[in-house]
Amino acid sequence: MQETILLVEDDTQINEMVASHLKREGYTIFTAFDGQEALDLFARESVDLVILDLMLPAHSGLDIVQLIRRDSMLPILIMSAKDSDVDKALGLGFGADDYIGKPFSLIELTARVKAALRRSKQYSMQQEEKEQIVSVHDLRIDLQNYTVSKNGKHINLTVKEFEILCLLATSPNQVFTKGQLFESVWKEAYYGDDNVINVHIRRLREKIEDDASAPKYIKTIWGIGYKMEIHT
Repeated sequence: MQETILLVEDDTQINEMVASHLKREGYTIFTAFDGQEALDLFARESVDLVILDLMLPAHSGLDIVQLIRRDSMLPILIMSAKDSDVDKALGLGFGADDYIGKPFSLIELTARVKAALRRSKQYSMQQEEKEQIVSVHDLRIDLQNYTVSKNGKHINLTVKEFEILCLLATSPNQVFTKGQLFESVWKEAYYGDDNVINVHIRRLREKIEDDASAPKYIKTIWGIGYKMEIHT
């Protein structure tokens, strides 16, 4: 799938030159010639990277960087001939990632675009990997590999025990009735037989708790069900 770039440059000649070059490099390009057009395109299209001149009509480049950063961490590459504006964009909390000074070579621009997109992909992969790991107190639950460890020591769980633990851990402090637990884990209608749930909760506590009779992970809400208690 082609990566998409929003190019914002009010100089028509530079805009057309850069857009043509990046299209030849295999990117999908949306072009804008002023700040308002850039914001409209950004709101409407899915974009992987923004290349942005700082001196623009309608909205300045610094304004656009700040507005984009409210909702997105996608890479922003600044094009500018003014070092002072670049310093603001990069160093004063505005949120740009990199810059290229005017005049620039298209080879250097392409290299910076590829580097910015590569860093963005690596960041996204790291975030996805983090989201696959749930930590609760001393427990580390790997949702992708179906493993659980406590203080670095592996804990052997059955599939149902693991699924109960995942359901509770991924919705911390939410109370689940026994019926909700059964239907979510066993994928069957619940007819009021508490024994299956009670047995699995007891075995799970014996494996993950320091003291199963005084659990700190899975709390019983009497008359209702269970929850994974996390203090914030």
